[in-house]
Parts: sequence; structure tokens; C-alpha cells
Amino acid sequence: MRFTRKPLAAGVIALATLAAAAGCSSGAPAASSSGSGASGKSAGITGSSSAKGVLNVGDQKGTGAQAVLQASGLINKLPFKVKWSDFTSGPTMVQAMSTGAIDIGGVGDAPPVFAASGGENIEIVGARETKGGDQDAVVVPKGSPIKSISQLKGKKIGISSGSSDDYHLLSVLNKNGISPKAVTMVNLQPAPGLAAFTSKAIDAWDIWPPYVQQLAGQDGARILTVGNPYGSQYSFEVASKSSVQDPAKSKEIATYLKVLNQAYKWTGTHPGQWAKTWAQATGLPSNIMQKAAVQDANVPATITPAVAKSEQDIVDQFSSAGLIPNKIDISKYITSQYNSSAGS
Repeated sequence: MRFTRKPLAAGVIALATLAAAAGCSSGAPAASSSGSGASGKSAGITGSSSAKGVLNVGDQKGTGAQAVLQASGLINKLPFKVKWSDFTSGPTMVQAMSTGAIDIGGVGDAPPVFAASGGENIEIVGARETKGGDQDAVVVPKGSPIKSISQLKGKKIGISSGSSDDYHLLSVLNKNGISPKAVTMVNLQPAPGLAAFTSKAIDAWDIWPPYVQQLAGQDGARILTVGNPYGSQYSFEVASKSSVQDPAKSKEIATYLKVLNQAYKWTGTHPGQWAKTWAQATGLPSNIMQKAAVQDANVPATITPAVAKSEQDIVDQFSSAGLIPNKIDISKYITSQYNSSAGS
């Protein structure tokens, strides 16, 4: 069976406050940026990522790698140029990887599943874990009569198809005995999703930090469910298979992962400082970003059989729901060759 995915009328997609945001994790406006002495390009890039001495990184501005590296002061430790390209969500990023436009980028749990099932040439090369469980949340507007998961039946729920919130909502429905056919899924990127939510064009929204904290703190939204036992606690660094197989690129990937993991460890011990940088990138108030920084904190994790099983479980659930074209063995799209970087 397949979720009903209904496009939203054009009149409700004007952006309210936060512009296009990072998908599958958390986010901020998509825009060109640069780091480590290289110029960045915006999403939708094409072409080869094989330039020597340049690592092409897909990013989700505001909460992605560049912001974390800048906040921690480690961005200049990278011994090569980095070209940053911003994307509004993980699915578009992995598509760019598959075409060879970028070498590596960070995404949530679902984009690698959709990419692998579609035959795209990507590989999971690193992992991070949120100890408090998946921080995506199902939220409803202030004053909504919906006060429980069971009341979602027959309602319009916003998700970004192929992103972490897509799987989070599927797990919420499955674990509460609700058929996917009993709800209408409205496929929205974060920016129009925010506008749809605030205008009540949708009844509920499954979304990630810092949107969760923004909606609860500024708009009085009600959080129906967050954290365990729903979704997955893992997010990933994904690379193009061609980059992994290229010896020079592979060395750059290993170095990049080592420095990036050091930066993520820093955010865990300096949540206040990280929240300030995050607030500057998103334009959201510091008090909201302080909450998001603590609640969405994640740490580097090695690629283990448990991590692979977690992703395979996602494959199985999406396959059972008819949401992916092929039920694949996700282990063929995962490598543990960079595991030493997680312990750096």
C-alpha cells in the first residue's frame, strides 16, 4: 500500500519565518556558502566532483557540517579545500551524490534507504547517534482538538517525502496500529511546510529540530510524540561510491570525517556556544536554539551490525508500506572502513 500524498495549493506556500531548512535532521535557509578557502554553490549543482585537492561537501546550512566546524573552530584543520553546496533536504543531496556532483554529505536515516532502493551509487560512511532517541516530532497547532496519536486518523499530516520525518511518522503510525491509508500525507519541504502549518492548511506536521522547538516556543504548538520508541536514533554521513573508490578522495573523506567527528563531540560539551552559532545561522532566538542544541545533541558512532540492522528495519517498513521500489540489502550500501574516525 502507498501513503496518499497530496500536493498543497500554491497559495499557502509563502514562507512565514524560517526559510528553506535542512531536511532529515534540522535546518536553516539554503544559500551559497564557502569554507576552507573554497567557494560554494547552491543546491541543484551538476557535474563532476573529481577535482583534485577539493572535497565537495553537501550541507544543510545552519545545522550541517560547515556550521558545526565553524562553531568548534576546527574548520581550518582540514588540509584541503572544501566546496560547500547547500541543500534543503537529504533526498536532494543524495541525488547530487549519485550524479557525482558532490562527494559526501550528512543526512538523516531515510534518505540512504530511498537512494539505495532506487539504485543510486551512494554509501553510508559514518554515523552519529542521538542518545535521547529520534528528536523528530509530530506537532499540532495551538488550539488543535487533536490531543493523541489516535486522533490523527483522517487528518492531513505534513512530511518531507524521503526524509527522516517520513520514517518517523511511519513508525508512529505502525506502533499505534494506524494504517497509513487512514491518513493523508502532504509532501512538503520545510519552508512551505512551516507556512502550511501556521496557516492550518495541514492538521499536523512531523518535523525535526529546530522547527519543533520553534513551533512549541513561539507558536504554542502541541507536541504529540517525540523520542523513543519512534523513528531511529541514527543520522549518517553518506558519500558517492565513486569517491569512496577513488584513493585520493577516500583519504580526504577519512580526514574530513575525523575532523567533523571532533567538531560534533565539541557541540556535546559546549551546547551553549553551539546554540549561539546555530541561532545566527537560522535567525531564531537563542533561547529556542539552546533547547534544540541540548535535545538534539548527537555523538559520533561506529558502523556496527546494530546500525546496519536499524537501517534494514527502515527498508523493511518502507517496503511493506509500498513506499520504495525495491526491498534491498542495505548492508551493500554501508562501509565500516572509516570507523576509526569516530573515535578520534
